[in-house]
Amino acid sequence: MSVEDGVTPLRIRDVARRTGVAEGTLRMWESRHGFPVPQRLSSGHRRYSERDVELVRQVASQRAAGVTLPVAIERALRDIQAPARSLYATLRRRQRDLEPARLTKRMMLALSHAIEDESLSRADSPLLFAFFQREQHYRHAATRWRELARTARLAIAFADFQCPRVPDDGPVELCVAIGDPLAREWAIVCDAPGHAVCLTAWEPPTTTTAADRDRVFEVIWSAEPALVREAARICADIAAAREPSVIDAAIRTRLDNPPSQPAGEQLVLATAIANRTLFYLS
Repeated sequence: MSVEDGVTPLRIRDVARRTGVAEGTLRMWESRHGFPVPQRLSSGHRRYSERDVELVRQVASQRAAGVTLPVAIERALRDIQAPARSLYATLRRRQRDLEPARLTKRMMLALSHAIEDESLSRADSPLLFAFFQREQHYRHAATRWRELARTARLAIAFADFQCPRVPDDGPVELCVAIGDPLAREWAIVCDAPGHAVCLTAWEPPTTTTAADRDRVFEVIWSAEPALVREAARICADIAAAREPSVIDAAIRTRLDNPPSQPAGEQLVLATAIANRTLFYLS
């Protein structure tokens, strides 16, 4: 890491601010576990990279879930080696305390519409990501998503589109190949100031033929701000791997900062989504 590489080195106070891990804790981890590994200036001051920030975030997340520090470090170093290809799998690997539920497609549609409704009515300049599996599924929801994109800072839809597009009146459309892990995933992520919610699911293979509305998905949904921010970062990484220009420096900076939603607001949001979901199911 160096200024010559076009990357501004980060000070330990920068890493602490962006990860929520105190400077003293970072120094202790380094002295006892050799992690993280900063560059040293001739003065002896530490300098860190963006990769270090991501690693520290992952370790802090694992620690919050009750994982021992050595195991958390080993998992973070292993996970960072390969870029994320699946939101669902990456989120479950990094947040091992998450317990998925099993929902039918009818229930998934109700929950998705509830999340979209709340995002339309409450979210201010959100970052929005959605996985639709098939283009035809996106086209059915295109009117709703054009409205969501109208007030969003960024909106990206993933499906088996023929080619990537950046339309003026809707979300960025990014392609998912049939054999891609995302081809089995359904997701909505809305990350906005004071408003955070995500739904991520995958469709397990089955040997039986079920009616379309009875298809079953393994689902995680949450209005916990730190979890939603992690999901948004993963989505941004997946998007940037396909079309680097869609994730600009300002969005990266926004995702790098810790979320600040008051817990009470998120409880209200979760309750509102649950009530809307029941309405759609009825």
